[in-house]
Amino acid sequence: MLTTPKDHTEPIWLVIIRLLRWHKPEGRLILMIPALWAVFLAAAGKPPLPLVGVIILGTLATSAAGCVVNDLWDRDIDPQVERTRDRPLASRTLTVKVGIIVAIVAMACAAVLAFYLNVLSFWLCVAAVPVILLYPGAKRVFPVPQLVLSIAWGFGVLISWSAVTHNLSLPTWLLWGATVTWTLGFDTVYAMSDKEDDRRIGVNSSALFFGSFAPVAIGIFFASTVFLLSWLGLILQLRPSFWISLSIASVSWIWQLTRLSQKDLPNSAYAEMFRQNVWIGFIVLAGMISGSLL
Repeated sequence: MLTTPKDHTEPIWLVIIRLLRWHKPEGRLILMIPALWAVFLAAAGKPPLPLVGVIILGTLATSAAGCVVNDLWDRDIDPQVERTRDRPLASRTLTVKVGIIVAIVAMACAAVLAFYLNVLSFWLCVAAVPVILLYPGAKRVFPVPQLVLSIAWGFGVLISWSAVTHNLSLPTWLLWGATVTWTLGFDTVYAMSDKEDDRRIGVNSSALFFGSFAPVAIGIFFASTVFLLSWLGLILQLRPSFWISLSIASVSWIWQLTRLSQKDLPNSAYAEMFRQNVWIGFIVLAGMISGSLL
């Protein structure tokens, strides 16, 4: 029976939920959104419901595995960061052995779901695994590790789109590009809350790389997202509801940029803006669905 080495007051299943970050659903939802963008656009708003279910469960399993792998990599770094010091592996509430077992189970669940997909989608799932496993190490050697995360996020688009169409086309890559730039934007915002801790520890982040120009870089990323989604909307001839949703998203990103330009912004504001991007993503998704159907 698995037990916690330090804290016996919290049930093991609750600790594992914290390890998987299921108590913070925004991180799971924001990975799911690009995959849902892809499956609904590729199917002109009417994807098979079993496929939607597989994609939802697959993103949950994949993000769970990614969280555990990240915490295994960072179990000696996280205790030095205010935001992450209470994570189960960082606080030694769970052992490394338990973390590895949970990661294997999550990856096995994702693998089982991948067999439901076609050959192209399956091998794209396989190609995503090294990126997911190596992303946590990127902050140690690569100046903009958020780019690696963005590429990992982008696999959700490629897998979901090809699951419908059995191929990758120009619209696929436009949506992939929009996902990469959107992820770079919101994850750079998120990284700004850890900037001082990351600098002290000696790990890299896009917030440190861009420094005082981080708000400008984020603005460029969000503007690129709007441009790529607009191009995609024109190619797919999406109806006015898509353009309304994209306009709402654009205004929301502009509002976030005005906040980022303020001095002495509290760290809680960065997490708040990250959560806002979940709602922005769902608003765009609603526009994509209605813009395909109506």
